[in-house]
Amino acid sequence: VQLQASGGGLVQAGGSLRLSCTASGRTFSGYALGWFRQTPGKEREFVAAVSWSGNSIYYADSVKGRFTISRDNANNTVYLQMNSLKPEDTARYYCAARAGYTGKYSDPGTMAYWGKGTQVTVSS
Repeated sequence: VQLQASGGGLVQAGGSLRLSCTASGRTFSGYALGWFRQTPGKEREFVAAVSWSGNSIYYADSVKGRFTISRDNANNTVYLQMNSLKPEDTARYYCAARAGYTGKYSDPGTMAYWGKGTQVTVSS
């Protein structure tokens, strides 16, 4: 599975962005999908995840109520709608995928496939 994330950019605090991640090489309808983010010098941080069925969704406490993850299996795409952005949301955002249960969604080590990321910068 190859993942390509897009939609990042520069936005003012309080603004919104929608990230997209499209998969190629294999249909990802049977894969759990997640978004993580990372800033220089820090570990990769969990943001949100959706189960393969779409019935279970998880968010980091820091983004609950502001971010929404969704998936479109027909188009092999997962989205991250980010509202009320804060400067501390500035990071490179990565989409990830895995097949089957390999541990907590919040653990980046459980993900098997990664995109190259897209930069999100929120100015104050």
